[in-house]
Amino acid sequence: MKKRILLAVALTVFCTAALAQNPLLQRRYGTPYEIPPFEKITVDNYREAMLKGMEQEKAEIQAIIDNKETPNFQNVIVALSESGDLLSKAGIWSNLNSASSTPELQALARELSPIRSAHSSWISMNKPLFDKIKYVYDHRDEYNLNKEEKTLLDRTYQSYVKGGVLLSPDKQKELAAINLELSNLQLQFSQNLKHDTNQTYVIANSLKELEGLPQANIELAAKLAEKIGQKGKWAFNMQRASCNPVLQYCKNRELRKKVYLMYNDRCNHNDEYDNKEIARKIIDLRLKKANLMGYKNFAEMQLKDRMAENAKNVYDLLDQIWAPAVAKANEELADIKAMMKKDKVKGQPQPWDYMYYLDKAKKAKFDIDEALVSEYLEINNVQKNGVFYVANKLYGLNFRERTEDYPVYEATAKSWDVIDRDGNVIAIYYSDYFPRDGKNAGAWNTTFRGQRYDGAQRLQPIVLNCCNLAMPSGDRPALQTIDNVTTMFHEFGHALHSFFRNVKYRGTPGVERDFVELPSQVNEHWAFEPEVLRNYAKHYKTGEVIPQELVDKIEASSKYGQGFATVEYLAASLVDMDLHCLEEVPADLDVMKFQAEKLAERGIPKQILPRYSVTNFSHSLGGGYSAGYYSYIWAEVLDCDAFKAYQETGDIFNQEVAERFRKYILSPGGIDKGSVMYHNFRGREPKVDGLLENRGLK
Repeated sequence: MKKRILLAVALTVFCTAALAQNPLLQRRYGTPYEIPPFEKITVDNYREAMLKGMEQEKAEIQAIIDNKETPNFQNVIVALSESGDLLSKAGIWSNLNSASSTPELQALARELSPIRSAHSSWISMNKPLFDKIKYVYDHRDEYNLNKEEKTLLDRTYQSYVKGGVLLSPDKQKELAAINLELSNLQLQFSQNLKHDTNQTYVIANSLKELEGLPQANIELAAKLAEKIGQKGKWAFNMQRASCNPVLQYCKNRELRKKVYLMYNDRCNHNDEYDNKEIARKIIDLRLKKANLMGYKNFAEMQLKDRMAENAKNVYDLLDQIWAPAVAKANEELADIKAMMKKDKVKGQPQPWDYMYYLDKAKKAKFDIDEALVSEYLEINNVQKNGVFYVANKLYGLNFRERTEDYPVYEATAKSWDVIDRDGNVIAIYYSDYFPRDGKNAGAWNTTFRGQRYDGAQRLQPIVLNCCNLAMPSGDRPALQTIDNVTTMFHEFGHALHSFFRNVKYRGTPGVERDFVELPSQVNEHWAFEPEVLRNYAKHYKTGEVIPQELVDKIEASSKYGQGFATVEYLAASLVDMDLHCLEEVPADLDVMKFQAEKLAERGIPKQILPRYSVTNFSHSLGGGYSAGYYSYIWAEVLDCDAFKAYQETGDIFNQEVAERFRKYILSPGGIDKGSVMYHNFRGREPKVDGLLENRGLK
């Protein structure tokens, strides 16, 4: 008996010690605003917390099922919405796996993927739980629910129907197997792409090969070469910050070709990181999943609850823009041919000629040098006196840097308090702008903690902007391109959405995929407004405000190149839709051949390839934007029309319009449908004219 007592005590001490050692298992972190103490959390801590989180959520759901009380909104729907707290808390490892991954984190992702998939299937196909949800849904008129509560109930019910709970046991088993395989394949697709983006290189052996490349990029290439054991040479990886300057400025056509093909053919080298067969399997499994759920193709299933509603509406919009975009691209192509002839380059332009000669043509037409413009676009000025300035003018926000005070997961990331007009801290904001090994390509917004309530208290969201922008080099600070500045404003638009969102329940913050880009894209419109430019665009050496003459040139040239940009975007969007509208996926489907044939049918200029090829199309094949890459252009119809609401007043910072945008677009989460929110803001349906004008296609 004594031994048993001692053993019990020892186990209690051991468990208590383990709890104390894992910050994720403590109720409170004890940090400012309960920011995760990143530097104190190990991979083993994440694993333990994820496993315990799934175990705990399962117990919470079982308690809902076992509750003998008559099902009602509180004891079923609200209880379900509030379950999984530890799992959500532990899930921050996934953000780090995107922003600052390590081999250990990637191994954890592979380990947890099948476990999480099985856990999700157990929840989504849980018939006893659904019976209670359905009881509440069928009796919804008895509960006197408000708008948010009605939305939560409807979303909960529909999510279980979509999750397969009404399928027969045999079909549920089949669906669970599909979900598991999809989870593993999408993870493998993303990890392969991360490798080919960060760890495939084009090497230059002499400075002569780099003629035309800005000195800052030459220095960064030399550092990268030394880092990978090629000291004395120059290396370029497939992050845009590394390879785009070569494509835009480098005179060496052969080097441009190598870089372009290496970037475009990421995960298409018939090696262990090749994604062709993985992509085919993903498309095939998505179709099988849609068929199981009663849909003829995957796009039909995905679009059912989006603003677009169906594939026809998506294709109608894309086709409406395609013809004028191709026409504009062909105009630009004529300019490129003229510049190549001037340079005595024989033959037809190739895809790796487009950026280089378009830049030269732009200089010739508008007397503007983007390298010179960049000298006025120092990253800290852009952020503090541009991005933050616009947020202050529109919404009264102020920002207090807290990088030295708050936990950090990456040395170059910065943290800020977001303070409203009344002096309240409404959010914590992290900006992580520079590329590195282990970071995904592209730019994105996410949260370490989304907006939520703890009882009656609104908890501040902890929001992260991740980008891959130009880095400092030598004695030069981080000078940005026009595109990079646009990206900073874009991602901060997402952050604003996260700051202002104010919903009670965890099941109601999300908006439709084709609405989510409205807050980000509308924020881009202020980036190069003259008043804003004058506030942040100051020469990095002299502090001189950007000359009006240069401001005028930026404005005059802003639409040049939109033919190319629009066609490469639309091409990717169309391929995404074409793949997901398939009603049969051949066992021998070659996804790259499919891409080429589909675009050739539409008459794409051969000098333009899609923004992403299928093997590196993370938006579509990695998960989030499957049958949804069109969302950017769909939302652009909204954002161009929304910005006109400001312009029509004669004041781009009109407070009445800004307050309407905050109230009807940024704050409600997904309580209303996107079309309703937009109509509440604008008082009418959006018009496509603004998009065509904004891209110079009208």
